Amino acid sequence: MLGPRLLASLGADRERFAASAAQLQCDTGVAPVTKRSGGSERIHRRYCCRKFHRQSFHEYAKESLLWSRWAGAFYLQQREKGCAHHPAVRALAYKWQRVIWRCWQDRQPYDAARYEAALRQADSPVVARFDRVDLGKSPWKNPAKKN
Repeated sequence: MLGPRLLASLGADRERFAASAAQLQCDTGVAPVTKRSGGSERIHRRYCCRKFHRQSFHEYAKESLLWSRWAGAFYLQQREKGCAHHPAVRALAYKWQRVIWRCWQDRQPYDAARYEAALRQADSPVVARFDRVDLGKSPWKNPAKKN
């Protein structure tokens, strides 16, 4: 059910977001907003955006926690940093949009094994949490192994 919603968010015109994934992230409202004043800094979700599109990517990211090992590991990393559930899911949606955008621009299907290999090659800290993710279970509520 989320596939058609994401397709509606992207549209048929690949040139619309051709410059970068950042255009897509800002347009759909997944990119965070940073406000600075004096010595303080506040980061919050984007309010001025298309809510349906933001919600679609948020729900996609939330569902991917159960079926994508790297997504579960990334979410676990965010929660361990102190993020609450929804900011962690938004951060994951931000990552997913970069992956989806690249697949969409290159006209290539998503390959989880290829993406996980790229994470390993880049020595991402997410890789260290792969063994703590059990597919089909919430990585936060039911971690496979606690280290």
